[in-house]
Amino acid sequence: MKLYTRRGDRGATGLFGGGRVPKDHVRVEALGTVDELNAAVGVAVGHLTAGSDTRSRLDRVQADLFVLGAHLAAPPPKGKRTAPNLPALPAERVPQMESWIDQATSETPPLDNFVLPGGSPGASRLHAARAVCRRAERRVAALAKTELDPEILRYLNRLSDYLFAAARLENARSGGKDAIWRGSP
Repeated sequence: MKLYTRRGDRGATGLFGGGRVPKDHVRVEALGTVDELNAAVGVAVGHLTAGSDTRSRLDRVQADLFVLGAHLAAPPPKGKRTAPNLPALPAERVPQMESWIDQATSETPPLDNFVLPGGSPGASRLHAARAVCRRAERRVAALAKTELDPEILRYLNRLSDYLFAAARLENARSGGKDAIWRGSP
């Protein structure tokens, strides 16, 4: 199978379940940003402290992001088009991420100030992934104005919180400290 189809050469792309939209369509923006988030999470995983439980958790998150992407790539059925068979959204992961956040915050100093993104290599990349996650959330929120399962937004919102908590935990476990914002110099 070839990697290229040439079908997108004129600026449109196919959707899961049928239909085509321009590559700058709100659905494609949302899907593309979730894909970018998945790549950013993958980069972060490669820089985490060896043996970190965060690694295995983020492996699950990456698989979840593929499921979210499948849902984003499949518009509601229209006309003769039927809904494709999609894997279930990982709704159970939201409360699970909340427990991961609680665990991470129990191992880090209390948060009394804004934290600047940075620190250890793994923490820095988790902060970057968090920023991409927030952008993905904004893109998905734009799509949600027309059609979308609200569980996707809930998932992304909690994931950005987890990525922040995981970045702080990675800094603490690697012997580093969060860079605290103290205002303009």
